[in-house]
Amino acid sequence: MLFNVEVKISLKNGMLNPEATTIERSLDLLGYDVNNAKTIDIITFEMDGDDESEVNENVVDMCERLLCNPVIHNYEISVTALD
Repeated sequence: MLFNVEVKISLKNGMLNPEATTIERSLDLLGYDVNNAKTIDIITFEMDGDDESEVNENVVDMCERLLCNPVIHNYEISVTALD
């Protein structure tokens, strides 16, 4: 069975986020009052598996081993069966 997978990766609270700081400063220069900007990375792919649970378990392993650094990142996984 084929599944669509989406992984959202963000920095944990308290971690420095220079990209978000730059965005806030740039928007301020354009006249927008923006505070507490955050950035996330979204990774999407399709994956074969027997069921949603198996795919989710494999994606958690991917996140822990390669896609993010669990010490500084949070991640959110979404798995949807494709018709």
